[in-house]
Amino acid sequence: MAGPKKGAKPIGRPTDYSEDVADRILDLIIEGKTLREIEAVEGLPSKSTILRWVAKHEEFAKLYALAQEAKMEGFADELLEIADDGRNDWMRANDEENAGYRENGEAMRRSQIRISTRQWLMERLKPKKYGSKVDVNHGGNVGLTVEVVDFGAPPS
Repeated sequence: MAGPKKGAKPIGRPTDYSEDVADRILDLIIEGKTLREIEAVEGLPSKSTILRWVAKHEEFAKLYALAQEAKMEGFADELLEIADDGRNDWMRANDEENAGYRENGEAMRRSQIRISTRQWLMERLKPKKYGSKVDVNHGGNVGLTVEVVDFGAPPS
């Protein structure tokens, strides 16, 4: 069976490392895209190929790590945006007995889930920066009082 013709357009996903494709991947990661979303983009490699590139290409691995850190910064920005967005928090009540507006619990729960998910990811992926801080240092003085009690001579 003959291989592809010289100069023929490749068919399928790219698997050979390319700086142009790598730069495009890094840009998408910084924008907050997941590897699943990236592999769905026409002309970009699969998730497994991207991870192989991370393992094989030291410079790409460094840039990939920086892109993931930048993605966490984007998540921090999104946390504020989600928390401050109150557009769907209230909805018109269609109840004749309760005219006006009522809380849109579904939208508020969805916002809380979006916030919690981003926080969870940030804490797990960058625990030193975004994880809960636990102070194990004791700043006070510890006093110890010892009382010696004489119970008399032991029985013979």
